[in-house]
This record gives sequence, C-alpha cells and structure tokens, in this order.
Amino acid sequence: MSTQIILVPGFWLGAWAWDEVASRLRERGFDVTALTLPGLEEGGSGQSGATLQDHADAIGQALDEGADRRILVAHSGAAFPATWVVDCSPELVDRLVLVDTAPPVDGLAFNAEAAEDFTLEQAWAELEEEGSFGGLSEAHLEEFRRRAVPQPRDVVATPIRLQNEARKSVPVTAICTLFDSKGYQQYAEQGVPFVAGLLEYEVDYVDLPTGHWPMWSKPAELADLIAEAAGK
Repeated sequence: MSTQIILVPGFWLGAWAWDEVASRLRERGFDVTALTLPGLEEGGSGQSGATLQDHADAIGQALDEGADRRILVAHSGAAFPATWVVDCSPELVDRLVLVDTAPPVDGLAFNAEAAEDFTLEQAWAELEEEGSFGGLSEAHLEEFRRRAVPQPRDVVATPIRLQNEARKSVPVTAICTLFDSKGYQQYAEQGVPFVAGLLEYEVDYVDLPTGHWPMWSKPAELADLIAEAAGK
C-alpha cells in the first residue's frame, strides 16, 4: 500500500526546513513531498503577492490522487492553507497531522490588521520571550535567520473561509511541542481563537516536549510520530 506524506512548513520557511525529517520518513518507505509554498522560495525578498488561496492550491496540487493514503502534515501557520485543503477536498486527506498548531475556525486570520509582509525579525523578540526557540542551537538560529523569507501579507491577513462540514470527518493528530496536550485542550475549551478549532475534529494528541521547531530540535522523534500517525 502506498502512503504519501506531504510536509508543509510554517511561516518564513521552505521545503528545506523538513530535510532531516523527510529523509528519515523516506527510509521507512514513505513517498514524501516537502513543499515550498508560493512566495517563500529561497532568496525571496517578500512582496511576492502570494495569497492564502495560492498556498492552498499548491498543497492541493501536491496531493497524489493515485496514492492509497495521503497524510498532510502542517507546521505552525501552515495550518491555515492545510485546513482550507481539507475543507475543499476532504476525500483526498486521510489524516491531518498538525505540528505545534491547530486547525483555524471559519473566519479566523493570523493577523487581519497586517499591512505588510511579516518578517522573522519582526517576530523574533516575542518568539524568544515565549521560549519558541527551545532546543535549537546557535547554528540552527543562524541558519533560520539567513534563510527566512518574509511571509506574504495576504497569507497573514486573509480570514479563512470554511464551508464543508465533511472536513470534520478527517482524523487529526496534534503533535504538541511548545505547550503540552493538556494545555492545548484547556486553551481550546476556553475558546482561545488559535486553538478553538481543535474542538471541531476527532483529535489524537501526542506530546513532544521541545520548542516550536521540532523538525530541527528533535527530527528523529518527530519523524517517528509522523510515521506512527501515518499508520493509523
């Protein structure tokens, strides 16, 4: 049986962010595709005009209709276009794996007030303060800064529109890293907008204590968890 795994990186990143995880999954026999979403190509300077629709389209086009199973893995902000794909084509996603993120609810935008492309440097101080860089070496941080591409404004500011109730039938695995699974569930029950969408799905919660970028801090462990989710 052929199983395709699509790896979608979060803000500022391209397919390169998944290199270690992708290689480990391929060693296990999975058909792995890591994506660089439109406007986030290496060397880009932002101002690409890429839209949230463009990102969802790129993910949808990568899904192999001929595969027996398709596992869609989204890290961080990639949950927005990934959830849009699940809404549009739930029959093409056998499991949605969310890495330190949650599916957005209808009408949510990452930052509806954004007036420009969103850079890593704009977010750096806040990320550092909340411990997001946990587990990363100085070499990781240096490479991150060097290769990060501004997140297109439209992707950040556009509210997601979800219309298909069938999306809720797609099983979800939530890999919780910066906060543990208990914290995620408590925040969802309290109605915190960025995690409230978890209440709409059947979710398997898994803890992987580290920072927000486990593909760098714990690639072997993350690959193991993705492989496990792909087998469910």
